[in-house]
Amino acid sequence: MPMAGKALYPHLLEPLDLGFTTLRNRCIMGSMHTRIELLDNSIDREAAYYAERAKGEVGLIVTGGYAPNPYGRMDEQSAVFNDAAQIADQKRITDAVHAEGGKICMQILHAGRYAKIPETVGASDLPTPINPVTPRALSNDEIEATIEDFAHTASLAQQAGYDGVEIMGSEGYLITQFCASRTNNRDDEWGGSFENRTRFALDIMRRIRSRVGTDFIVIFRLSALDLVEDGFNRDETLRFAREIEATGVDIISTGIGWHEARIPTIAHVVPRGAWRSFVGQIKAAVSVPVAASNRINTPEIAESVIADGDADLVALARPMLADAYFMAKARQGRADEINSCIACNQACLDPIFGKSHASCLVNPAACREIEFEMKPVQTAKRIAVIGAGPGGLSFAVTAAERGHKITLYEADDAIGGQLRLARNVPGKEEFNETLRYYTRRLEVLGVNVRLGHKADADGLAAEAPAGSYDEIIIATGVHPRALDLDGADHSMVMSYADVLTGRAVPGRRVAIIGAGGIGFDVAEYLTAGRSAGEGSTQEFLAEWGVDMTHAGPGGLAEKPSVPRKSTHDVTLLQRKPSRMGRSLGLTTGWVNRTVLPQRGVKMIAGVDYHRIDDSGLHISVNGEDKLIEADSIVVCAGQEPSRGLHDALAVRGIKAHLIGGAHEAAELDAQRAIEQATRLALDI
Repeated sequence: MPMAGKALYPHLLEPLDLGFTTLRNRCIMGSMHTRIELLDNSIDREAAYYAERAKGEVGLIVTGGYAPNPYGRMDEQSAVFNDAAQIADQKRITDAVHAEGGKICMQILHAGRYAKIPETVGASDLPTPINPVTPRALSNDEIEATIEDFAHTASLAQQAGYDGVEIMGSEGYLITQFCASRTNNRDDEWGGSFENRTRFALDIMRRIRSRVGTDFIVIFRLSALDLVEDGFNRDETLRFAREIEATGVDIISTGIGWHEARIPTIAHVVPRGAWRSFVGQIKAAVSVPVAASNRINTPEIAESVIADGDADLVALARPMLADAYFMAKARQGRADEINSCIACNQACLDPIFGKSHASCLVNPAACREIEFEMKPVQTAKRIAVIGAGPGGLSFAVTAAERGHKITLYEADDAIGGQLRLARNVPGKEEFNETLRYYTRRLEVLGVNVRLGHKADADGLAAEAPAGSYDEIIIATGVHPRALDLDGADHSMVMSYADVLTGRAVPGRRVAIIGAGGIGFDVAEYLTAGRSAGEGSTQEFLAEWGVDMTHAGPGGLAEKPSVPRKSTHDVTLLQRKPSRMGRSLGLTTGWVNRTVLPQRGVKMIAGVDYHRIDDSGLHISVNGEDKLIEADSIVVCAGQEPSRGLHDALAVRGIKAHLIGGAHEAAELDAQRAIEQATRLALDI
């Protein structure tokens, strides 16, 4: 181990001796649903996906959840592991991980009333607000059979070469549904008292340990904080953790919040390490190793969590999508080269809940390892890349990694493009990590970066295929769409780009034209009451109504704190009559739609815009004329591709590749730009 890594992260890099086996470090790849199983060659894909993380030196991998029976599936396409005939395929996965020196556990998950299948089952017949299907209460015989199903799947996993299993007893799934009075109204031996409600979980754990023996890792994932009414309080959580420990568990992993909780737990608005103190309470109550999770995305945070005694291990899920070599780079003293998770959810969780498969915005090769294979070039090309936004950066780095010689032109004095705007929005500071990653990779790879240089057609034509460059990549991005409205040239009108960079400072009364992602970002920027990078965990927890003492049920405060007073009176408008914010991320958009009205932001849909004059913005809604009195009007009415350079080269007969926003300006532009650029760089 290089001294740099060992000195920086001594606790994170320390092996963990479980008695019968040793983990090479204190980092677990946390379980995450990827839905790779829905794709062709799914076993090969899963084997490659997990093997890459094992090669990246993570201490222990936990798979996505496998249901122990058909009722436990998340949906009709989800994986069930309950038949010995499936062992051979699963062994291909475990063999691939072991070949890279890794260890892997299978997570066993019963969705209970969260299952999106025609007939759902639960501890009771109580519905959930996130599933239209009302569950049927399991009978006593079915409960006993389900306990056996968990043990049977654990035994099959052992036969398939897995090093252990993790039992999902967190986040509101079936086991949690039995434990909490919120979802358990039974009056038999499985309901009522704390002892009866937790019996299901404890019987599962005892049955599994009896079935698999002692030399097999058994992890239980429990909720450190339920964040729902009638969830566990602190005393119940700690008591439950101690009783789980007594069943012979090797590791207790922790989750935060049920899926139906109306408090963000992993989105980018959540401060790093926000939940560590709640995990620390569990660690202090038990003697087995405890793992912390949620919003831990750098080795520094991970080291701090362990060094400060809040946990023995960290469980990272999305960060392992962003960079499979997270732990190898930490060990090698190369943490500045880690491609950090930015907690955007755009390419991982959003597609999963939209019934697609996961990948990663900053690493489109995640879950696509087979098709995104990095092959060194046979003959290095000289390539000019114009524009250092997300598309240009991704192409430059990927092509340079393959061995091409890259010159990157950027008209601005710094790299980043639209990423530099996004990082100024409170809650989106993680984009700084993406810029740090690209900056360092360009340096390490020896890319010739020419900042403050606006490439022109004549200059590139002289360097084109007959001269210095074999290929030209146009990644010039987008520019704000001009407002086609009487008075659009009024002095109170400003673009979102000028606002987010600070070149324009809006007055107190602000009208925002356009309620897509950028419009919501500008509203957040103006009303957050803080600048990007400010704000504390305590402020976040108070604003969202989390009780730091966890004294009451679910860890909820009696009422949230009053939001900070905004210095701006903001009105957000859109032409479409549909619900505001429909284009926002599936798993994060609700946060914006919840917070902004609490800060007094007025939202008006179905708007017809008429004109702008000294009095403000004249509109009509449902045929009724209205005046939005404003000191400033911020235009967030979309973007246009910046293709001038590409077109000028085409006139000169020079072929160039268009990528990113220059190719197509639309929502989720960074995700599409990075994936498109990566694919081109792997092919060229």
